[in-house]
Amino acid sequence: MKALKLIVAIGMAFALITSVGCASTSKKEGTGEYMDDSVITTKVKAAVFNEPSLKSAEINVETFKGVVQLSGFVNSQEDINKAIAVAGRVSGVKSVKNDMRLKAK
Repeated sequence: MKALKLIVAIGMAFALITSVGCASTSKKEGTGEYMDDSVITTKVKAAVFNEPSLKSAEINVETFKGVVQLSGFVNSQEDINKAIAVAGRVSGVKSVKNDMRLKAK
C-alpha cells in the first residue's frame, strides 16, 4: 500500500513539474503559444509575399505572444506603412512593432 502511495505521489509530482515547464512567462512562451506564434509568423510572411508592392525578401517577421515585429531595410516610408497594414490584418495579430528602416540612398 505504501508503495502504491509513493508511485502515485511521484506520478503527481512529475505531472505538476511537466505542466509548469510548459507554462509561459513574461519572457518565455509556452508550447501552445509558440505554435500559435509560428502560425501567425507564417501567415504574415505569406501576406507580405502576396502584396505586389512589397519586396518580401527585405522584410523579416518575428512573433512573440501575438505581437508581430517587422524588421529589415525597405525603399520607402510607403513600404513601411503598407507592411504594417498588411501584418495588422492577419488573424491572431495583437499588434505590430515596426523596426524597419529606410535604405540609404
